[in-house]
Amino acid sequence: MYKAPRGTIDILPAEQKYYRYIEEKAADICRLYSYERIDTPVFEDSGLFVRTIGSGTDIVEKEMYTFEDRGGQSMTLRPEGTAPICRAYLEHGMHNLPQPVRLYYLASIFRYERPQKGRYRQHQQFGVEAIGDGDAALDAEVIEMAWRFFKSLGLRKFVIHLNSIGCRDCRPAYLEKLRDYYSEHVDKLCPDCKSRMKRNTLRLLDCKQPSCLELSQSAPQGERCLCPECKQHFTNVARYLRLMKVPFQKDHRLVRGLDYYTRTVFEVQPKVEWGAQSALGGGGRYDGLIEELGGKPTPAIGFAVGVDRIVMSLKEQRIRLSESPLRGLFVAYAGDEAKAAAVRFAAELRRNGLLVYSSFGRGSLKSQLRQANTLGVEYTFIFGEDEIANSTVTYRDMETGEQWQVALEEVFELLAEG
Repeated sequence: MYKAPRGTIDILPAEQKYYRYIEEKAADICRLYSYERIDTPVFEDSGLFVRTIGSGTDIVEKEMYTFEDRGGQSMTLRPEGTAPICRAYLEHGMHNLPQPVRLYYLASIFRYERPQKGRYRQHQQFGVEAIGDGDAALDAEVIEMAWRFFKSLGLRKFVIHLNSIGCRDCRPAYLEKLRDYYSEHVDKLCPDCKSRMKRNTLRLLDCKQPSCLELSQSAPQGERCLCPECKQHFTNVARYLRLMKVPFQKDHRLVRGLDYYTRTVFEVQPKVEWGAQSALGGGGRYDGLIEELGGKPTPAIGFAVGVDRIVMSLKEQRIRLSESPLRGLFVAYAGDEAKAAAVRFAAELRRNGLLVYSSFGRGSLKSQLRQANTLGVEYTFIFGEDEIANSTVTYRDMETGEQWQVALEEVFELLAEG
């Protein structure tokens, strides 16, 4: 028997309410901050991700789903959402619009990584991008937006971690300090971190292996190596966040996993650890990415959150979702002639915007009523020989069991009265 591929899940009907709830809250917060939705293709030219994410990253080296299409071109399923949006920004001339351009997306992301709690090889992501403004106030606004989004969901147990990883001018000196520090402790590094020493030094701070984690706590702090401009930018971000009353804590080990980040980086983390990959979401500034893709220097910042992890957090914190009070109606019948009337009647109810359940198999009227009870509907409309003869329908209260006949032309008046 076939099963869902390893690292993927089926989002069953019972789970859909969580995803709808998150998507609605995401759309609400984006309207509040004037972000507009954008959808990009599920797959892109592989070079887009190699160039922007970085050839030395785990994503490019180990996790991308890459294939050759029938035209011989290398394509990759989207492993993150920012690079495609920057490509669209350039391709469609969005630099001519008022800046910053504020965009958001809800999309599937694909990474071949070890499946773990709340993280799948195909997972759902909500993200925002603000392209075209380098002001620290925008950094703070984007972080505030992420914070308010999680608050709007009803979640309580989370904290914002904040850091600055500098720019292309001051980061090289910091990387050199990191390499000097870790070179004295190579024997304590895990195999992955030994290979990261030269090709992706910042990620040494992000490793969750116990020995590497212990080393990172005493590693040189990037904030002390920032150039004057980056230091002032980071100071301003923190100041604006305090003005906005957004709580945060500085974390010198926070680096994020993509090469394109500059200056501000942040993560939203649950207070209860779920393992090596515990962040609910995060993001940062990527001032060089548009230029890397052939555009003019364009500052930008964004964040992305894992929808599947949020679902897990909602359940763990027992957040009650606000659901529609509409319980729907059921249309049942007995006999072939009554079935035709039931089909016609159900269609008319739906044309008037009502939620209608029906069962048009060969089940008995008794079995149809059992199904209506299972669905939890308030009322059932029943057609039989008498109803057909009298142009009526039986109206049954499923809670009390009471029922009475109603003329067909009076049905909508009756429903309007509740």
